Amino acid sequence: MDTIASLFSFITTPVSWIIVQFHKVYGAIFGDDSGWAWGLSIVSLVVLIRICLIPLFVKQIKSTRNMQVLQPKMKAIQERYKNDKQRQSEEMMKLYKETGTNPLSSCLPILAQSPFFFALYHVLSSIASGKKIGAIDQQLLDSAREAHIFGAPLAAKFMDSAAKVESLNASLTDVRVVTALMIVLMSASQFFTQRQLMTKNVDLTVKTPYMQQQKMLMYIFPVIFAVMGVNFPVGVLVYWLTTNVWTMGQQMYVINQNPTPGSKAQDAYLQRVLKRVESSGQVRGRTQRRTVKAIVAKGPDRNDIERKFITGLSKLGLVAQEDGTVKKGEVVPEGEGSAHKRQQPKRQTKAKRQTTGHTPASSSAKGESAADSKTSLEKRDASQDDKPTSAGKSASGSSRQAKSGQRKGPQRPKHPSKK
Repeated sequence: MDTIASLFSFITTPVSWIIVQFHKVYGAIFGDDSGWAWGLSIVSLVVLIRICLIPLFVKQIKSTRNMQVLQPKMKAIQERYKNDKQRQSEEMMKLYKETGTNPLSSCLPILAQSPFFFALYHVLSSIASGKKIGAIDQQLLDSAREAHIFGAPLAAKFMDSAAKVESLNASLTDVRVVTALMIVLMSASQFFTQRQLMTKNVDLTVKTPYMQQQKMLMYIFPVIFAVMGVNFPVGVLVYWLTTNVWTMGQQMYVINQNPTPGSKAQDAYLQRVLKRVESSGQVRGRTQRRTVKAIVAKGPDRNDIERKFITGLSKLGLVAQEDGTVKKGEVVPEGEGSAHKRQQPKRQTKAKRQTTGHTPASSSAKGESAADSKTSLEKRDASQDDKPTSAGKSASGSSRQAKSGQRKGPQRPKHPSKK
């Protein structure tokens, strides 16, 4: 660790100078030799570094989400060009360029603060060894060696021998209890941050190997920090615990204000926005308007959670606009939408259609045929009474009538018994 820290010796002077400036402020409150003055100086150094790294953190969030979306396409490229590694790499780089994704962006915050971490380790190691370094002169060196946090010197380690701890005017028990407690808190904060990211801020509709990798890291990182923590000075543990707490708080803010689309956090966030719109009748805040604007711009590509939000607005009589605001629109309550539409006749079954369609016609036809037959009989009887004819004429007339009543075309042969 000392060898790695020496590689970042070029930044030890700026780091030590920042610590000294913060120590002047806190020393005036708690005393120059107080552990709180030196401890808060380290905490303030972390806060200053993390504020400077916020733009990189934003890039990390965007890159992580883009990588989650690109996982299916990346897997397809790997399957397609599994025998051609060069073509596979070219297609991957082309995909990154088209989508504007940088795979290294997710590692930028860690890489950016690594020099400060090792520079602080180098400073504290020099204090433990009684060597002046950077902006820390002999007077400040003696003050830092006397500083204790809960009985543990800033430069003491969990693995230090009893003799070395005694040279720092402390007991081995105090040092190991304090360092063990800080290592546990450091690992627990790392685990909680990663678990919070996996359970609340991940799109559950996309199942990719990336999620499995993150799940593995959730358990691996705390173990790594626990193993490495026994070799860190107390001051470095203060630094790392502070940066983990900052990361956890920063992640909670992102989950609550800018969640990943399709995640549980997005569902909770949009429900909160919907309640605020219901109470005030408008979308308040630039962040909320930007979220509504993005949902409107998606159109048919919205996920189920976003469709649920748009439906909730329509139930309130509101319609989301392209600029992220909402306006009053027509409301169609559930169960009453058909009342405003034209009433369509019910479709009848085949039996009912036949009954309603043919029964009246057949009955009327039967009535008409009965009336016609009755009229014809009356006319025939009247003609027979008025004009009596001979038998021959009647026979010939009946034969002609029979012939005229016969069916045209080939006749059916009579039965032999009737011949």
